[in-house]
Order: sequence, then C-alpha cells, then structure tokens
Amino acid sequence: MSIHGHEVLNMMIESGEQYTEQSLVQAIHTRFGESARFHTCSAQEMTAAELVAFLAARGKFIPVAEGFSTHESKICRH
Repeated sequence: MSIHGHEVLNMMIESGEQYTEQSLVQAIHTRFGESARFHTCSAQEMTAAELVAFLAARGKFIPVAEGFSTHESKICRH
C-alpha cells in the first residue's frame, strides 16, 4: 500500500507540532507503520526518510525555532 505524501503534510498540520527530520520520520512510522511506502505527484515507492528528504528538497517545510512545520499552502492541489 502506498500513501500519498499529502497525508503526511496533513498529519503535520493536524498535530500542530514542530518536527526535526528524525522526529517526523518517527511520527510517520507511528501513524502509518514502518513498512509503509509513500508516493507523490512525481515520485513512487519512497520510505518515510526518503519522503521527508523529498518534501524538504521541494520547500514543503517551514523553518521554525525548534525544527520545522508546514502549512496548507504547501500542499499542491492537482
């Protein structure tokens, strides 16, 4: 089963928490399971760590004092 990266961004928004890459990977594992794989509009079969790196590289995270968060405006709508 592959989960869209938007689900992770939505999880981040709903939690209201700030994350580091490591804490986000852990939160993804807790929510979706360690064996979950992720896809986006342009990539497939990513692990949680690969997805976090992918989203970071595309500017989907907003730096804050204790790591980063995201915002609904960072989720593409197509």
